[in-house]
Amino acid sequence: MQVVFFKAKKTTFVPLKKTYSMSNKISPSAKQKGTFIAHLFVFIIANIAMWAYWYFVQGANHEWKYPWAIWLTAAWALSLLGHWAALYTNYEDAGNEEYLRQLKN
Repeated sequence: MQVVFFKAKKTTFVPLKKTYSMSNKISPSAKQKGTFIAHLFVFIIANIAMWAYWYFVQGANHEWKYPWAIWLTAAWALSLLGHWAALYTNYEDAGNEEYLRQLKN
């Protein structure tokens, strides 16, 4: 003899009207890549110059001097990271067409 504690209901699957697929990645243009490379190049050159000035001109090679350039390097590196993220992690908005359709109504 079997004891049944619960009886499962038969469920039916109702598909949505429109299914959305994974958003496509937007590839950066050559101009956008060039702008990022220029930003990176200026970042490297300017940081070499700032740290060289701090080390040689302000005398950090002889005695301890406050490393003020670390603040500029850190802030600029964060902006460079943001530039990279905006360029290489950009995806199209899958719901934008639906939003524009609803906006017209």
